[in-house]
Amino acid sequence: MKLIILDRDGTINADSDEFIKTPDEWLPLPGALEAIARLNHAGWRVVIASNQSGLGRGLFDVASLNAIHTKMHKMLAGVGGRIDAIFYCPHGPDETCRCRKPLPGLFEQIGARFGIALKDVPTAGDSLRDLQAGAAAGCEPHLLLTGKSAHLAEGRALEGLPAGTICHRDLAAFAEYILERPPANPPQLL
Repeated sequence: MKLIILDRDGTINADSDEFIKTPDEWLPLPGALEAIARLNHAGWRVVIASNQSGLGRGLFDVASLNAIHTKMHKMLAGVGGRIDAIFYCPHGPDETCRCRKPLPGLFEQIGARFGIALKDVPTAGDSLRDLQAGAAAGCEPHLLLTGKSAHLAEGRALEGLPAGTICHRDLAAFAEYILERPPANPPQLL
């Protein structure tokens, strides 16, 4: 199985300091949906791992989150793409949990659900905590210069990136990189 794990806000869709609370606020980044479709057509399963602390903060409810994801799924289907599963942490930053990135709990859940070790599974996100969580689970970290990291495209440095992090302009550039490189060893079944 070829598996890729993506962050959502700032990676697939525009991020907001006010949180994405409704389907109307969920707007895909240019080329992101097509990038996922390209990965799917090449045999990659795409899964989302996302902090959604707006739930724990009471800014939106699960029905709203599901409506947002329904919009995302419909828009992806319109370009021939799909997300195979969505894993999210509903907890706020002050709650004690193992699933809130930068901790690897969401990634561990993904590995368990798909029955694979995540060693060298590509993961892409726009923040340091996305990469820290993936790297802690053994994933290959990819930083996208979108969302929270858009300022890095101007040459600013980000401290503490996991070893081996590869940077890309956006999700389309990440997909192109994945599709053009020689095949890696597939993840090992657990």
